[in-house]
Amino acid sequence: MVTETHFQKELEELKESLLRMAATVEEAIRDSVQSLVRRDSELAQKTFGFEDRINKMEIVIDDMCLRLLALRQPMATDLRFITSAMKIITDLERMGDQAVNIAERAISLNQEPQLKPYIDIPRMAEIAQTMVKDVLDAFVNRDSKLARSVCERDDLVDGLNDQVVRELLTYMVSDQKAINRAVHLMIVARCLERIADHATNIAEDVIFMVDALVIKHHADEKKEEEA
Repeated sequence: MVTETHFQKELEELKESLLRMAATVEEAIRDSVQSLVRRDSELAQKTFGFEDRINKMEIVIDDMCLRLLALRQPMATDLRFITSAMKIITDLERMGDQAVNIAERAISLNQEPQLKPYIDIPRMAEIAQTMVKDVLDAFVNRDSKLARSVCERDDLVDGLNDQVVRELLTYMVSDQKAINRAVHLMIVARCLERIADHATNIAEDVIFMVDALVIKHHADEKKEEEA
């Protein structure tokens, strides 16, 4: 009984560590986009500091998971929870990398006149951030319904990305001097799309963990049909 109670405490510590890592990733995404919108290169520089913190969190959580697997030999639901956590931290770490990429582009863009008002990119960032928050809530609460709503929001981000690209292409065609700035903004939008994709990966893992249902291949087939 004592061992079982201790194991549950360790699982709670794992959940809390995952939520802290997700919150740090959310902050990195928010700061990177705000450094662009506000033309604040100091804030962009601050974003670079998140990368090391996120990487260290990934290592610590991975060690926690390995220790639980080796020493506790969990079964069924707990086993799926821990193995899913190991996959999730990889997606979170990659989101952090994308935030750094956005900050790098912001520094470059902030040195030149602003090409256009930033409307769709902040909207993409807002959706992506809520996807990250909600998908971790879905994971710790084993809420497959919330996870499915995260998957659905991925289409919104994809649509906004397409819209940003189309608009920027018109700038590139009409003004050769705009090409460099437009390419940087396209990369920012692509980074946000990738963040949403990573959140969707986590959502799919949650659905598998809770419902033992694989939806990834169904989603891929749907995208191929739409293309």
